Amino acid sequence: MKNYLQRMGRSLQLPVAVLPAAALLVGIGNWWASASNDIVAHFLQAGGNAVLGQLPLLFAVGLALGMSKDKDGAAALAGLVAFELPTNVLKPESVATLLNIKVATVNPAFGQIGNVFIGIISGLIAAALYNRFHETKLPMALSFFSGKRLVPILAALTMLLVSVALLIVWPPVYDALVAFGKFIVGLGAVGAGLYGFFNRLLIPTGLHQALNSVFWFDVAGINDIGKFLAHKGIKGVTGMYQAGFFPVMMFGLPAGAYAIYRNALPERKVETASLMMAGAFASFFTGVTEPLEFSFMFVAWPLYVLHAIFTGLSLAFSAFMHWTAGFAFSAGLVDYILSLKNPIANQPLMLIIQGLVLAAIYYFGFDFAIKKFHLMTPGREPITTDDADDLALATDDNDDKYTRQAKQIYAALGGADNLTVIDNCTTRLRLQLADTGTINEGAIKRSGAAGINKLDEHNLQIIIGTEVQFVADALSKLKATNAPISTLTTVSENAVTTPATAGIISGATTDFYSVANGQYVDIENVADSTFAQKMLGDGFAIDPTDGTITAPIDGTVSTVFPTKHAIGFKTDSGLEILLHMGIDTVELNGAPFEVLVQADQTVQHGEVVAKVDLDAIKTAGKATTMMVIVTNMDAVNLMKFKMLTSSVKVSDEIMSVTTK
Repeated sequence: MKNYLQRMGRSLQLPVAVLPAAALLVGIGNWWASASNDIVAHFLQAGGNAVLGQLPLLFAVGLALGMSKDKDGAAALAGLVAFELPTNVLKPESVATLLNIKVATVNPAFGQIGNVFIGIISGLIAAALYNRFHETKLPMALSFFSGKRLVPILAALTMLLVSVALLIVWPPVYDALVAFGKFIVGLGAVGAGLYGFFNRLLIPTGLHQALNSVFWFDVAGINDIGKFLAHKGIKGVTGMYQAGFFPVMMFGLPAGAYAIYRNALPERKVETASLMMAGAFASFFTGVTEPLEFSFMFVAWPLYVLHAIFTGLSLAFSAFMHWTAGFAFSAGLVDYILSLKNPIANQPLMLIIQGLVLAAIYYFGFDFAIKKFHLMTPGREPITTDDADDLALATDDNDDKYTRQAKQIYAALGGADNLTVIDNCTTRLRLQLADTGTINEGAIKRSGAAGINKLDEHNLQIIIGTEVQFVADALSKLKATNAPISTLTTVSENAVTTPATAGIISGATTDFYSVANGQYVDIENVADSTFAQKMLGDGFAIDPTDGTITAPIDGTVSTVFPTKHAIGFKTDSGLEILLHMGIDTVELNGAPFEVLVQADQTVQHGEVVAKVDLDAIKTAGKATTMMVIVTNMDAVNLMKFKMLTSSVKVSDEIMSVTTK
């Protein structure tokens, strides 16, 4: 859950990054409007509000994109669809038609349906649907809607069901918030503090708007903003639900942002400063706090709770002292200066003093919490593959690509001190470490590895591909010489890669056949995450009923692995295929396998390439599933699966693959 929330927080930084510019436009527009009723002011305000008014939609699209596996645009489109469906199906006009009542009698809760909470839920649902179904293959008649095209369709259907639930659940949730607001009105300064606390606490869901409507507008007769702007009410009382926000937004949050910057990793200082400065300026000048708040509310939620407490204390104190000011937009510098001219404002300059004290509270409070609880605020996250180039051992021009990759992995693992045992199977490095928690996963992936499997605190698997043996040999040499990792240099991302389409005949189609009599298994359902998650490539699997294993294609045997549990093939068009016999059968050291072909031998599909003792594999506690994987998927243009029953024979065609 912690990792999920951190991913969510990082994903929200994409839409949040748009907000400072929008807030600046509105702030300048408000300032300009105070000087003259100019068309430029209205133009700037309209431009900023065009973005700020679409915050829920931005979150839906941004979260869907950021939380998807490969940051694909289809996920963002699904997020858009997911958000638009409930906000349109449940808007007051639609609800009136649905329930056959007048619009005026529709529960006012549905007037607030298009909020941030719905945006976040829509984005998360869209991302989950994309991650699960973006490679789904439908029957031939529906094949156009397969894969990524399927995701927005599923998003619409899913959110239709969610809308049914919201039709029932949303009104009582909204009404409960309004009732709660009316209750705390009678608590005076304490009530103002509680309002400030829950106002910030509800920001992540967007439900704070329902609470705000009770205090700021004429829902329960308070109308704090309306009365303040109209110079009505009681001096020193009207504005009590606004004044305490000025010290927070102008001083407190910017000081908290500085604490976050001070605690960033040295290599992340520059990017953290950029994010925090933009957010702090938006908060101080315009009172738009979302860029700052959403940068840490999910990745370091205890810090956000602390922020909510400080906000509550600020509102309670200013209300107790009867220091009042108000705003038309938010509690930033622009509205504060305009508020000074308002005759109902009471000692508004004292809010500056309060703000300076609150800045110290925020800075030292945030600094203590970040260090004490090791919070992953912006700039403290581990280096990932999306960051600056990872570090590796110094390389020279004589190093081949396997040595370069091994050096990057060796450094990312922590060198010989952390690396205890090096082994490999057909496609992956099998390593034993002193502590898997200290590795740099981003650097490992950047080396060209297809994936990482952490089995426990000591055992790690790194998926390399069928050339893993060369990387393992190079890694073993580094460990044998106890190569130091103190001398570091950056290595280009392309240093360990070669063009995937080299040697490929474009537009050639290869037919793939079953490698055994047995039951067809979708590759996503095999009992090995490396194959199921397609880290090595896409293909299919067969659960055999007998031990006669045949070639899946017409081509050449490229590799017979020493442990006999895997055979590599290559087609004339350049496709590289791995036949992996059983799961984790490398540990059996070839005992159940009799391979009948050798490297460079030409084979035809259906030709027997191995005899396998299935009972011996089962007795050893291993699965007998036979996986057929295309390992150079970058060369694939189209992979088409045939309509099959679950039972197949070696003569049955499973799929066809066309090269780019």
